[in-house]
This record gives sequence, C-alpha cells and structure tokens, in this order.
Amino acid sequence: MTSHTFPHRYPIIDLHCDLLVYLTDVPDSKLDNIAEIGCAVPALTEGNVKLQVMAIYSATAPGSTRYAALQRDMFAQLATNTSCGLHAVTTPEQLQQALQNDKGIGMVAAVENASGFCEEDEPLEDGFKKLEKIIEACGRILYISMTHNDDNRFGGGNFSDKGITRDGQMLLDYIHGRRIAIDLAHTSDALAHDILTHIDKERLDVPVIASHSNFRALWDQRRNLPNELAQEVIRRGGLIGMNFLRHFLSSDNPEALMHHIMYGLDMGAQDALCFGADYFYFADSPNLDRFPYYFKEHEQAGTSYNFILERLQNTLPQDQLAKLAYGNAQQFIQRLWEIR
Repeated sequence: MTSHTFPHRYPIIDLHCDLLVYLTDVPDSKLDNIAEIGCAVPALTEGNVKLQVMAIYSATAPGSTRYAALQRDMFAQLATNTSCGLHAVTTPEQLQQALQNDKGIGMVAAVENASGFCEEDEPLEDGFKKLEKIIEACGRILYISMTHNDDNRFGGGNFSDKGITRDGQMLLDYIHGRRIAIDLAHTSDALAHDILTHIDKERLDVPVIASHSNFRALWDQRRNLPNELAQEVIRRGGLIGMNFLRHFLSSDNPEALMHHIMYGLDMGAQDALCFGADYFYFADSPNLDRFPYYFKEHEQAGTSYNFILERLQNTLPQDQLAKLAYGNAQQFIQRLWEIR
C-alpha cells in the first residue's frame, strides 16, 4: 500500500460482528438486509471490508452450546457457498490474498463467551471436545472471550468483580501454543488481571487482545478498558478494536470515536489500534434507553470506516491510517498464524 492511496480505499479488517447470531436467531434474516444489521454483506462490500471476524456468541444459560453450534454450522455453510460473497480465511497466505482481492469478503470465526462450547454443568473435557468441533468446522478461531456480561464457570464478566476460576486457568492452559488469542473485551477487571497473571506465571504462549473495547478514561463504562489493561495489551503486542456503539463512546458526541482513537495513539497504541465495530441486530432489544445504538455516521459498515478515515486523514500520517484500517490487525494475525 503506497502513501498515494486514498484512505477511504484502504482495505479494512474488523475484529467483531454478530452476523452469525443474526442469521441463526432472527426469523427471515438475510445476508443482504442492510436495514436490519450494519454488517450485511452489501455494507461490508461497500466499506471495503476484506476480513470480518464472525463472533460465535451464546449467553450463559442452559443450551448455550446448542445455540453456538447453530452459528458454527452457519459459518461452515457460508464458507462453502460460493454465491454468498463470503469465504473463510485460515492461513497467512489466504489473508494476504483477501486483502488484495476484489472478489468477496474474507471471514474468520471467534468465540464470544466460552459458554458456547461448555455448559455450566458438564465436564470440562466435554467442553473442550466441543471447542475442537468449532475449530474443525470453521477451519480455525482467532480468539476466545471467556465470559460475556455475567459470571460463568470460567470467571467474571463485565458486570462482575469475580476473577478467574480453576476452569478458566485450565482453558488458558489448553489453548497454550494453539495460536488462539484470549480476548479481554468481556472480562471483569479482576478476570483480566488474573488472565495476565496466569499467562505470565505459567509462561503460556497465549496472545492477548481486546476485540471491541474503547477507553474507560474517556467514557466510564465497564466494557471499556482501564488504562492499566490497555497498556498491558499494547505491551504484549496485542490489538484493541475500536467499538462503534454509542453506549461505549458518548451519549451525545458523534466525534467521540475519533477522540478514543486519538487517546489510544497518545498512550502508545500506534501498533495496536484497529476496528471492532460490533454490528449486531437490535430491533428486538429491550434496552430502549440505548437507542439509537449508533451515531448516524457509524450506523453501517458501508459508510462508517470511510467516514472515520476521511475525518482523520488531515490529523494522522498515511502510514498510521493504514495501520488503523488493516495493518495492525494484519501483522498481528500473520504473527499468530505463522508456522513455528
């Protein structure tokens, strides 16, 4: 990518969306329905998204693994459907091709909440077998979030003060050297610190990211990273994916996302910042106080990335815009996947 490339034509890598949940959970859902979800395929295409991470999400509740299995199978179905505009990316070579290819959108799976492969009351060994089925069906997974908003058998979620459990430690041990990152986007602060402590104590090869989180110092929300955790992700060579949801940015300032990006750069995240837009279906959401979920500028992928890069092009050098758009995520994924 040369310095003469216009920012809005940079390829985009995004670390998080809930398209699989939408397709498996919403009646009459369609890949091209931009009106219902901001990461519909036409929007991703218009936004020049070349790699989209597809979250496999389940709430912590009985039947969580069956719910995740539907999304696992949906990912596999999309990967083999040559007419849907999506294709799986599971190797560094495929990643490079996806970034240079104008035909279709690359995708890779991730697990948002480990309850998706392990019920609360089943043997952990059986849960790991289900995790292997997800990996096999999807080709690989990029990252695992242990929790979501609440506690589970692995530790505390965003709305908890609980740390890591023995099962959480065993999960970290299990993915050691597997080229799967651990995601801090939905952990309690205590769980995040315990994850880092266990990785260091046991000298585990487990990269750390925050797939769709902003900065708590700018917007006091438990889903956002406190400075000490953001610094740890940066220090460990991880990624911080900027979240487009208004709830994690500001109640009334459309410029807030740009402020979070600049704040991250000021704290040294030049090689860590990327996108984690977090597009999902919200028409049936009971949280009426959160409407509108996105500022107008960030409502869907077809316009949001372009808007951000164009707004920043007179503030940031071209190489930093390229890092934000795709470069940091590309470098991280290539390092993670390279044969050792």
